[in-house]
Amino acid sequence: MGYYNDKPANKKWGGWFLPIIIGLGVGILLMLVVFPNFTGKNVVLDNDDEQGTVTTEDGIREHINVDVSTQITDIVENVSPAVVGVTNIQQRSDFWQQGEASEAGTGSGVIYKKEDGYAYIVTNHHVVDGADMLEIVLSDDTNLEAELLGSDLFTDLAVLRVKDDNIDTTIEMGSSENLKVGEPAIAIGNPLGHMFAGSVTQGIISGKQRAIPQDFNQDGRPDWQAEVIQTDAAINPGNSGGALINIDGQLIGINSMKISQNIAQGIGFAIPIDTARPIIEELEKTGTVTRPYLGVEIYSLDEVPKVEWKNTLKLPDSVEGGVYIWSIEPLSPADQAGLDRLDVITEFAGKPVLNILDLRKTLYQELKIDEEVDIVYYRDGERFETTVKLDEQK
Repeated sequence: MGYYNDKPANKKWGGWFLPIIIGLGVGILLMLVVFPNFTGKNVVLDNDDEQGTVTTEDGIREHINVDVSTQITDIVENVSPAVVGVTNIQQRSDFWQQGEASEAGTGSGVIYKKEDGYAYIVTNHHVVDGADMLEIVLSDDTNLEAELLGSDLFTDLAVLRVKDDNIDTTIEMGSSENLKVGEPAIAIGNPLGHMFAGSVTQGIISGKQRAIPQDFNQDGRPDWQAEVIQTDAAINPGNSGGALINIDGQLIGINSMKISQNIAQGIGFAIPIDTARPIIEELEKTGTVTRPYLGVEIYSLDEVPKVEWKNTLKLPDSVEGGVYIWSIEPLSPADQAGLDRLDVITEFAGKPVLNILDLRKTLYQELKIDEEVDIVYYRDGERFETTVKLDEQK
């Protein structure tokens, strides 16, 4: 009763002290292992620093984790003024309103440079096709009449320019070559018209170098095969011509098309910027894309019933595919090379030809004007070879 003895207390304190010291030591060790860059120094965020990099007070650059959502909002704020609306205006030709101009469609565009008093905008060919007049709508709702410098059906690209008096922001072009499936992607454009101008959707790169058949004349046969970036960032009508950007705010693609079937959700496409860049430069300088041509009207052999391969074209069983010539322009490269109607081309420039897409891809993407090309073809069942010198289409 009332007894007090400090020895047991001292003994108890000594039993606690050693584990506490050991625990603190282990905690510090774990912090150094898990956070090897932790120094306890104050750091200052710098807008000039690269992503995930900070500069400490003593000037040492160190990596930290960055809030991605904050980064995206900053990127969108900086890039959005470079994305514009594009209005296609055409003259009406109906009986009641003949000659009256009206809006035929809207799309998006991207301001990619300013030079000599002009701002230059890239958009899609199908956005400007058939226009009698074009207008762009800036992010502040300013409307400017635009001049069409050039347009290309096959790549679905067009270049416009306007006076740059009201324009301050241009987009930085990136690269699409080293994109990785799964990395973030942001689409900016005007879906469903100017009412939703500057809409932003976020997703990832879903696929690279997707080959999408294009039927330009709606005859049910593919005329071209576009190689595009696939993304699940929402791309809707009106987004065409807008920007697909990476997490650094750089332009990596021009939004171009969307699979619209109900069974396909989250599948959008963009023209890779590395493919678009030389086309943009050529359209800007010359107004057109110059490609070599043969001067033939051709069709894929797989459009002909197999029985006709043998009976009409007299092809041997070893032929598995090709293109047949339906007509030839007089004095064209094909005419001068001795090709004739119903000849079947099976090899072109050393590459096998199974259909029209094979030939056009080689002709338009790999060969140049004035280049001499070897052709293997069949006529009346016999195999021949010839050399054609490619020319520029007049």
